[in-house]
Amino acid sequence: MDEQIHEHIREMINAIPPGKVATYGDIADLAKAPSARLVGRVLSEDGHDLPWHRVLRANGTAAPHLAREQLELLRGEGVLADGERVDLRQHRWEAAARARIDDGPAGLF
Repeated sequence: MDEQIHEHIREMINAIPPGKVATYGDIADLAKAPSARLVGRVLSEDGHDLPWHRVLRANGTAAPHLAREQLELLRGEGVLADGERVDLRQHRWEAAARARIDDGPAGLF
C-alpha cells in the first residue's frame, strides 16, 4: 500500500468532527484513495487511535461486527440511528458531502 495514501486516509478520518459521520467511500474520495475497501483496511490494521466509529457503510449502517459499540459511541456524540441506520443527510460531515457532489458519481443526492 502506498504510504502517502495510507497517511492521507488516516488524516481524513481524524478530521471528521464529533457529531458527524462519513462513509468509507467519502473518505476514499477525500484521500484520493483507489477504493473504499482500502479505507476499511487502513481502519482495521491501523485505526485503533482514530475516531473509527464515525465511518459508516454507504447505506448509513455500522460495520456488522462492531455495530453495537459503533452506534453507542455515535449516540454519545449526538448521532442517533433510526434502528441500525444513521441518516446521512442529517449527520454527514460537510467536507465528505462536498467531495461526493464534486467528485462522486452522479445521482447521489
